[in-house]
Amino acid sequence: MIFTVTPNPAIDHTIRFDEPLQTGVVHRTDEQVFTAGGKGINVAKYVSALGVDTVASGFLGGYFGNFIRGRLDDDGIASEFVHIDAETRLNTTVLAEDGEYKLNHNGPHIQEAHVDELIKIVQQHEPETVIVGGSLPPGMSLSAVDELAAAGDWRMAVDMGGESLTQLDAEYFVCKPNRSELAAATGRDVETTDDAIAAANDLREHGFEYVLASLGADGALLVGENDVLSVPALEVDVVDTVGAGDAVLSGFLAGLDQGLGTDAALRMGVLTAARVVSVAGTRVPHLDDVLTSDTKVDVTSI
Repeated sequence: MIFTVTPNPAIDHTIRFDEPLQTGVVHRTDEQVFTAGGKGINVAKYVSALGVDTVASGFLGGYFGNFIRGRLDDDGIASEFVHIDAETRLNTTVLAEDGEYKLNHNGPHIQEAHVDELIKIVQQHEPETVIVGGSLPPGMSLSAVDELAAAGDWRMAVDMGGESLTQLDAEYFVCKPNRSELAAATGRDVETTDDAIAAANDLREHGFEYVLASLGADGALLVGENDVLSVPALEVDVVDTVGAGDAVLSGFLAGLDQGLGTDAALRMGVLTAARVVSVAGTRVPHLDDVLTSDTKVDVTSI
């Protein structure tokens, strides 16, 4: 079972205007979308669609928190969040003729007692894998992530900002940076595959057994102590790249949960991402046949 933790979830509110925005003008539109957002929540959606048992968790409060719980219930995804006496955040993206505007809340303040409750919830579920994804809310430190990593005998995965990865002190199974996060974590230029491998090896020295790097059109790399696996991106009609990195990690972890080796799990990650980028937003495409797909994916050992 894969247990996902989204420390700072949000309702993602997207609205679209077919005109440039102006001050002093009331702009109106009928085009709006509300979704339950956050890296861990995205992973829960994808691994559930892949047929793997999952539980989504994190910190939720107020009306927006109830909305997220309801959306997960509607999707048939089990969840057990820590209740907080503050409002879960709302992040708004405005798509207009003159550009894209993002307005994000910092999120509610988290107390140490909330983290303690979260750890108890995870321990009660006894998962094989725990993944922490996304930003940390005010009041929650990276030491809390370390504490969760050390609280049980599970594979611990993290998908967080690049600089955060080098500040973690516990032992981790895998982290999943993208190209820019890999550069931020190591201070290296990451232009080529060789650059990415060198940066991933630097990052491994901070306590990661594997670094799974999603490289967009260049595919993905899995760098471990004794091997480097490379897989190209599949040729698909890309509609939206939102959630692609989450999908790579989801497929990889789901493959391992199903008993696959790292090479086959990496293949599953790329297949999952190929499906996800073919639909808009973080809507979940048809994924339940990914494990049995005969699509050719070349996994190369470097």
